[in-house]
Amino acid sequence: MVAGDGGRTDTGDFGRLLAGYRSAAGLTQEELAAAAGVSLRALGDMERGRTRGPQRRTVRALAAALHLADDRVGALERAAQAGRPRSVRPEPAPVEDRARVEAPAPVEARGPVEDRGPALRAPAVGEGQSSLALPRDIADFTAREDVLAELVALASEDLPAHPRVVLVSGQPGLGKTAFALHTAHVLAGRFPDGQLSLNLGAMSAQPLSAHDALGQVLRALGVPDAAVPVGAEERAGLYRALVRERRLLLVLDDAADEGQVRPLLPGSGPTMTIVTSRNLLPGLESVRRLSLDVLTAAEAADLLARIAGRERIGAAPDTTAELARLCGYLPLALRIAGQRLVARPQQTVAHLVRQLAAEENRLDLLQTGDLAIRPAFDLSYRRLPAESRLVLRRSALTAGPDFTAAVAAAHTGLPEVRTELLLEQLADAGLVQALGADRYRLHDLIRLCAGERLTVDETAEEVAQARDRAARLLLGRTVACGLRFDPEHAEDDTGTAEAAQWLEREHPDWLAALHYAQRTGLHREVIDTAEAVHWFSDRLMSWGIWEEVFQLSVDAARALGDRQAEAVHVNYLAWTNNSCLHNYRRGIELAAEGLRLAEEVGDREQQGWALVYLSNGLRSMQRHDEALDALRRAPDAFAGIDTRSAAIGRLVALRVIATCLRESGRAEEAVGARRRVLASTLELVERQSTPPMYLLAAMTAHELGLDCASLKHWSAAETAYRQALAFYEEAGRPDSMTKTLTELGTVLIEQGRAEEARELLTEALGRLGDDSRTYPGTRRPPGGGTVPPR
Repeated sequence: MVAGDGGRTDTGDFGRLLAGYRSAAGLTQEELAAAAGVSLRALGDMERGRTRGPQRRTVRALAAALHLADDRVGALERAAQAGRPRSVRPEPAPVEDRARVEAPAPVEARGPVEDRGPALRAPAVGEGQSSLALPRDIADFTAREDVLAELVALASEDLPAHPRVVLVSGQPGLGKTAFALHTAHVLAGRFPDGQLSLNLGAMSAQPLSAHDALGQVLRALGVPDAAVPVGAEERAGLYRALVRERRLLLVLDDAADEGQVRPLLPGSGPTMTIVTSRNLLPGLESVRRLSLDVLTAAEAADLLARIAGRERIGAAPDTTAELARLCGYLPLALRIAGQRLVARPQQTVAHLVRQLAAEENRLDLLQTGDLAIRPAFDLSYRRLPAESRLVLRRSALTAGPDFTAAVAAAHTGLPEVRTELLLEQLADAGLVQALGADRYRLHDLIRLCAGERLTVDETAEEVAQARDRAARLLLGRTVACGLRFDPEHAEDDTGTAEAAQWLEREHPDWLAALHYAQRTGLHREVIDTAEAVHWFSDRLMSWGIWEEVFQLSVDAARALGDRQAEAVHVNYLAWTNNSCLHNYRRGIELAAEGLRLAEEVGDREQQGWALVYLSNGLRSMQRHDEALDALRRAPDAFAGIDTRSAAIGRLVALRVIATCLRESGRAEEAVGARRRVLASTLELVERQSTPPMYLLAAMTAHELGLDCASLKHWSAAETAYRQALAFYEEAGRPDSMTKTLTELGTVLIEQGRAEEARELLTEALGRLGDDSRTYPGTRRPPGGGTVPPR
């Protein structure tokens, strides 16, 4: 029934009156909303009584669309006025409340959103804000000076072109909330209209909705409960209208997603909003992004000193550095460790370090009171989809400090493309760090947490199957890459750069797979892998893994009772001790053992290599006569064997003979012997123009330069060195030129060509930083000479 024209109405009459007039006019809600220029949702709220007192402008728009007579217009306006709430002044905020908001300037409604809001009085200063007042600052807040300075500069803009929105993101435990609140306290003086902090509860069972968050903020700004709009859209419009001219600072802590944050962002004006989230919120537009990282070692020590006392921490700098490392330089972990020290004044830093050193106890120890690492991780973990949880758990099985999606996929059993997508999502969630170039990293403490979930969420059989599958895949890839450097397989250098990069970068994982294979009885796989990489090992002799690799293969050969394989890999271990570790006594012992084994099984090629390795150890200990005796037997051992390896072995033996001659004072003989070796090497290059052959020629020419220089035949030495440089280029190893350039520079100086020498030595100095990973022949071990390749 339509109310009587001009009759008295109560606050519930407006909706009924409006619905009656609409029905009488024969209009649907959609038709009336379109004709009046209001939203369908707003019209529905009015008719249902949710919005009982719309503004006069809205009422007149509705009346015009309904073509109402004046008396009915008046009745509708009186009903709307009766539904508008009276202002009720709330209790004033406490004096110590720092979050204050001055009365807003009157805002004229500019469109449907503002029209749908209730009539507002101007809130008094401090009204309603105590509920969202900033929590206290942390007195011992440490570091983050650079990012704080960036935000101070941002806050100092007098007329910002757009509302300033800052997103602070990162993994659990980085201190995002502490940083945001500390920043808010520092900037408080620049925002006289108030500073508010609201926890959005992303990690809670039920995060705060944007609708409820807006309600809390509006009440904190002094809007009475009765005047807070019902709909989220209307609340957002009212919020934007209220802060359009205000210098307000709002901290939105622990945001779940973009949809939760967007309605709380001002449309214009000088307000500054700081959002914290474990997620990157990549869909959030036009924001200043700050991704916090772990502290530096110095910052971590400083934080520990501020918490536990500078005298106590300063008395044990090395132990403190180890404590910071065990905490992963993570602010939350450091704070827990510091608080444990505070609670135990008699405990030394060294005692806590000893406790934390045991990985199985570390997460249990990194909790004190209501501070703990494990729950911070678990909150994020539980919110992940099942596949993401799987990838995170299995990533804990990787061995390196970082890994690729391909390595992770070997452990997950998922396709590489799918694994990469899930890793990117984990990076967005702040649980994995994306390093670029398809590499990812787990923080040490997150790795421990993920490893714990692995034992809880998966059976021992499932984990064993994952390890076995990954080991087989990784060792298969290692063999394929290693064979790119084997002269019996490599015809050219196609793919060698990529293979070398993979072997270097992924060595923690394939080496871990090698250990796993040995532990689980996959001895043939261990031998095959070591065999495949033994030529590649010449590239990186200073790498500390070769003794480990070849000791594993020796042990595998012995476990299988394979004497021929044992001879081969004992020889590799002899090479490692001589050429990589410079442990010549042990190298000589192993080479002698390798020679005995090779003779037992009748393997002439391995006899030749054993003699080469034996002579190299003897030569390095200045036992030149014994070395020459061994070397004279080596070419005969290699003779008649039609393999590239044997051909290289014979030439290497002849090269070492020449080096022994020079080092024992027989330089003239050395030059003649070396020229013959170089001629034979160039014949081999003609038949097999591969990078390993060019490399062998380069090293032989370099050694000829050393022979000639020892006789002061400067011109001949110069020719040899320049020939070596050309061969290094052909081999694709310009990084191996440093020694040759240095020697050539010295020869030029001896010839009075100082300016040319200066240019070459400058070039050599520039290459020095790239020369740590070279083939043998360009580095000189203790005892002089060059180390021959195998």
